[in-house]
Amino acid sequence: MKAIIVDDERLARNELKRLLENFPHIEVIGEAANTDEVSELLETQQPDVLFLDIQMPGKTGFEWLETWEGYLPEVIFTTAFDAYALKAFEVNALDYLLKPIDLSRLSDSIQKLEKQVQAQTRATESPSHKLGAQDQIFVKDGEKCWFVRLDRVRLCESMGNYVRLFFDDQKPLVLKSLNAMEDRLDPKVFFRANRKHIINLNYIDKIEPWFSGGLQVTLMGKGEKIEISRRQSIRFKELLSL
Repeated sequence: MKAIIVDDERLARNELKRLLENFPHIEVIGEAANTDEVSELLETQQPDVLFLDIQMPGKTGFEWLETWEGYLPEVIFTTAFDAYALKAFEVNALDYLLKPIDLSRLSDSIQKLEKQVQAQTRATESPSHKLGAQDQIFVKDGEKCWFVRLDRVRLCESMGNYVRLFFDDQKPLVLKSLNAMEDRLDPKVFFRANRKHIINLNYIDKIEPWFSGGLQVTLMGKGEKIEISRRQSIRFKELLSL
């Protein structure tokens, strides 16, 4: 698996590279000292994982991630401050490493990465992995359980390591990443509007122009307003055009 390290401190990058030598199947193919440098690296190298420092000159790792719309691999944050842990999972990072990085803790992150990549590979290779609108899924949230047909699900919203499903008057949480959810759903019905939302195209009630070339859709039912990012709005228009 290919990795890129982003950290403004050269010694920190070297130390992480040294630790990663314990994992021969992980190859460091690039380094960046700030978020401006990593943008070009991602598009050209397309790694499997990004080790991303949080506090750097210019944009922080969080600020960059929230605006980046290009190719994005799994993200493992690295930082000297543990106050950012919750925020890291809110932006759907795979893991969070506190500096100085411990080898056993890094090993845990690599295991998570391997499981995630393997799951995505199985889903891609399986000819019948896509779930259509007529398929029924089992959802359990706490003591409540539902059998839900997917044509009732109007919206999926990322909540860190969970996804909130919106159907009827219910909003249960499912222990699954939004990326994993997207891999299972039929793209002809469910559209990735932005980093946090997947919408059911059959529930779109209204479409409006939005900021920076994006769009805003209003969904039938509860009237949720969801922004379609500028990058995704291009795909959205192509998908719905004659």
